[in-house]
Order: sequence, then C-alpha cells, then structure tokens
Amino acid sequence: MALLTPRGVKEVFQSQRLPQGRERLRRLLNWEEFDEQRDSRRSILLDTLYDSIIFAVGKGFPWVQVAQVVKFTEELLRETKGCSITEAVTILGNKLRDYQDHFNTTHLLALCDYFHHTFIRHYKLYQYVLGQDQQVSLTVAHLEVCMPPQPLPLAEGMDRDLWTHRQQVVALTEAEAQKRADVLLLKETLLLELESSLQKVFTAAAPAQPGRVLERQELESLVRQVIHIQMELLQELLQCKIQNTFAILDLKLQKKTLNLNAPTPNPPPITSHAGQEEALKPHRVNKEKKVKARK
Repeated sequence: MALLTPRGVKEVFQSQRLPQGRERLRRLLNWEEFDEQRDSRRSILLDTLYDSIIFAVGKGFPWVQVAQVVKFTEELLRETKGCSITEAVTILGNKLRDYQDHFNTTHLLALCDYFHHTFIRHYKLYQYVLGQDQQVSLTVAHLEVCMPPQPLPLAEGMDRDLWTHRQQVVALTEAEAQKRADVLLLKETLLLELESSLQKVFTAAAPAQPGRVLERQELESLVRQVIHIQMELLQELLQCKIQNTFAILDLKLQKKTLNLNAPTPNPPPITSHAGQEEALKPHRVNKEKKVKARK
C-alpha cells in the first residue's frame, strides 16, 4: 500500500460526503477503478481503511498519526489473513508494541479498543469476506421509471361527470368524421377499380388486326360489359353510402341525446363584490314584491 501523507488523509476527511471521501482515498492509494458490486472484497477493504481515518480524526489523532493508523489497519488485515482468532489477537498485541513510538499512551489505548470492538469482535466475518475468494452471482435489471405527467392548474379543472360527457361527445364526433372519410376513400378506390376493369375490357375487345372495325355484335357486347361493370360498382358505392348515412345519423342521434342529458356545471364561486350584488338581485326583487303585496 502506498504510504499516505498527512495532507492526503486530511483531504480525505475534509470530503464531507462519503462517496467523494472514499474515491479520494482510492486515488491516494493508487488503486485502479473497480466495480463496487462485483468486487465486494476491495470495496469492504476500502471502507475499513476509510473508517479508520474517521476514527482517528474523531479521537484527536494528529494528521501524521492518522496516516499511521491507516498503515496500521492495512498491515493488520494483511498479516491476520487465514489466522485463527487467537493468533489474530497476538498479532494485534505485537503490532501495538511495534507502534509505541508512533502514538502516545492515550492514542495507543484508543487504537487497541477500536480494533477489539470492530475487527476482533467480527473477526470471522472479516476472514470470510477478505480471506477467501467469493463467487458473486449478480443480476442487473435496468428499469425505466416513468414520471407522472405534470398536472394542469386547478383553475382549468372541471367536474368529473362534465369531463366524461365531453369525452363521449368528442368520441362520437371523431367516429362521425371517420365514417365520412371511409365513404370518400371507398369512392376513390371504386373509381380506380372501374378504370382498371374498363381498361381490361377494352384491351380484350380490341381487334387482333390493326385497322379492323368491330362488328355490331362485338360492339353491343362491349357496351353491355361496360354498363354491367359500372352498375356493379355504382351499386356497391350506393350501398356503402346508405350504410354509412344510417351510421352517421345514429351517431348524431347519440350526440344529441348526450347534449340533452348533459350534466349541469357547478356555478363558479362568487369572489367579487359585483358578483355578490348580481347574485342578490333576484332575492331583493322577490322581497320587494312581497312587501308591495302586503300593502
């Protein structure tokens, strides 16, 4: 591990937010970027080193000694890898003696108490996570969160029954317009079909030899075919128009019925003095009439 400088640990601590402080510590340690979710071992090790900085600063360690605490933590985790808890306690005691020249008695006791209540108390958990390779089975699902639409101002709101009525009227109006569009589309389609059918008839009736005049019977047959084609297409168009006309009339009747049974909108609230005067006029007139009748 790269030896941290007092200035470096001070910058880590002064990063008020946890992600920024951990990221700053990672860079000072010369660690490459890693996936926090997939590389849980390195993530927990970084958390442990970061927590040691927070502990040391909270206990009033000088910045020089804070850097030594981080070094102490990294060495302890590395040297106790694969050891029993008894061996880990022995290693912790030996390292505390080795660091007597770096810390005073108060800070040394605080450091001993910190590792007894964190590292030693949860020693098996540390060994399980940091002492052996983990098989991580991670499933990542990307979910799209759709934000609700921005609500309209309350002044533009209306009664629910009135809104439902207007939606029904709009739907009937759109259905009526669609029926009219269907008739126009069918008319254009039948005209194209008529043109194509007549073209086939004329082509079939054309004389094989150029310049030959059609016989009377051939001409009469051609006329009958043309009239028959026109009558069939005209009959289909007329039938469609009749059906759509009845459908449009039915839609108009439904819309008329809806308008007759339209819900009455709630009266707007009277907020101005002029509005109050207008609302009180009928009451005053009725009162004056009653007074005159008594006289």
